[in-house]
Amino acid sequence: MAFYKEIKEDIDAVLTRDPAARNAFEVLLCYPGVWALIWHKLAHWLYKRDIKLLARIISQGSRFLTGIEIHPGATIGKRCFIDHGMAVVIGETAEIGNDVTIYQAVTLGGTGKDVGKRHPTIGNNVVISTGAKVLGPFKVGDNSKIGAGSVVLAEVPPNCTVVGVPGKIVRRGNQKTDEMDQIDMPDPIAVELECLRRRIVALESKFRDIGGHDEDL
Repeated sequence: MAFYKEIKEDIDAVLTRDPAARNAFEVLLCYPGVWALIWHKLAHWLYKRDIKLLARIISQGSRFLTGIEIHPGATIGKRCFIDHGMAVVIGETAEIGNDVTIYQAVTLGGTGKDVGKRHPTIGNNVVISTGAKVLGPFKVGDNSKIGAGSVVLAEVPPNCTVVGVPGKIVRRGNQKTDEMDQIDMPDPIAVELECLRRRIVALESKFRDIGGHDEDL
């Protein structure tokens, strides 16, 4: 049956990509990502046949057992590897291609501003690293890589590497487009406070120009 063939392919994907995996039996017993995909296949089958309540019950049971939340409406291709998996969230309209690798704490979610298609489409052979957030109804192209902790809010072309908050393309194919310091990245709160400080200075200057006095500030 196709169901068992797909499960075998998922297990083989783990054996190929994870050097810690010793054999198929160990993968089946000890890898929550494999079980999350097994339960999702059943939940998705029910969801497509409009048996949505049972599909959601199965997906929530899988979440409880594996720590991985996959909405039954999400479409996942072949040989997906969810490594470690804890706190992975995949939204209802997300679409994931073949041979994708997803690490722990990844979110494929929405921004709350869209209707209908709300979640990203992930191409084939994409790697999404630990803690990355891909938010919105756009596509991440084939063979691209999303760096750990990145927040991606716009389309990513094929064969690109994205890092940072917000996500920034630092490599296209084999060509670097920018240098991103992953250690000394800017503090977003400090940046925002600096913007507010500059705005206050500008307003004070404008007030003085129209006849205000420093002592009144």
